[in-house]
Parts: sequence; C-alpha cells; structure tokens
Amino acid sequence: MNSANIISPVFIGNLVFAKASCNYISNTSMEIGVRIEAECLRTGTHTHVGSAYLTFDALDENDKPTSVPKLILETKEVKRRFEDAKKRRETRLHHVKKHKHTQQLCIARPEK
Repeated sequence: MNSANIISPVFIGNLVFAKASCNYISNTSMEIGVRIEAECLRTGTHTHVGSAYLTFDALDENDKPTSVPKLILETKEVKRRFEDAKKRRETRLHHVKKHKHTQQLCIARPEK
C-alpha cells in the first residue's frame, strides 16, 4: 500500500463500500486507486470516508516480473488519473532509491 487517508469516521449501522479503479500501468506494475464510502441507511447520505493507492507487481508462474496490457485512456477523467498516478510513481521511485534496502522473504511459497 502506497498511501491511505482516513477522512471521516464510519458509524455503526453504516453500509461501507469500496470503489476501485486501475489508474496507471507501467511495464510490470499497476496502481489501483480505492475510494471508501459510507452510506447512512436512515438518510441515504453517502460520505467519502477514505482513500488509498495500492501498487501491484505482475509476476509469471516463476515469480518473475511479467508485462501487463496497457490502459486504454478513453475519457478526460481516466487521463487525469493516469497522469496523477504517473507523478505519484515517479515520486515513490525517487523515494525508494534514496532508501534502498534488501528485501527479505517472510513467507515460504507453496510448492507448485
């Protein structure tokens, strides 16, 4: 998870749901944006309660990076999300390079 923002509380009795969209695809990874909303079942009022950005890497059957299909940018909104995500990716990669460390596996993969 790259970032998560809690905007407002969710109350007992609210219906909570998530909307997700694929905002950006590079060669082997993608950013998914998630918007969390709560609905008051008494009034029908919807409230934006949280947002998050998650990055996933595509791996093949041998756990090696593999390419993913490109996004088709059809609307202004999709194009805006793509450009915003591209900027977040550049910032994230710059930050990662400054704090490079060796990733250690913490779980054993099941046998194939």
